[in-house]
Amino acid sequence: MAGRRAAVKATDWLAFAERVPPNQRTMFNNLKTRSDAIAAKLASLPEKPAPIDWSFYRKVVAKAGMVDEFEKKFAASTVPEPVDTQTAKINLQEQGANKSAVAYIEASKARISQYEKELEKFKNMIPFDQMTIEDLNEAFPETKLDKEKHPYWPHKPISEL
Repeated sequence: MAGRRAAVKATDWLAFAERVPPNQRTMFNNLKTRSDAIAAKLASLPEKPAPIDWSFYRKVVAKAGMVDEFEKKFAASTVPEPVDTQTAKINLQEQGANKSAVAYIEASKARISQYEKELEKFKNMIPFDQMTIEDLNEAFPETKLDKEKHPYWPHKPISEL
């Protein structure tokens, strides 16, 4: 029992509650209530079960040797505990999530630096109402009119009408 209690990880309910959407708040409260009830029940149980008083049973049971046989079988019996197969998978998944989070943070930092450069460019350029067409084409080269592709801009040629 002590091994199982030590192996159970503590749940940070406050951090958990921050991530719960409002429409799932009742399910979260039900889960927390149930978890608290189970934890209280486990805490009320003793670490080790009370030892069996074999001498009492030797006096009470009429058949000789029966209690000795039960005592030997009880001492020889072991309760199999299930093997934990999921912790390794969970840890592997957590490591993958941490790697993807670090990659996302690095990509976000790169985007932030790019956006800061663009913001600095916008802060330092001439106000739009004071720009000439040449200033606009210099500040935003993608807006420059391609005379070869659109020779009649803003009008359409007669063939396209």
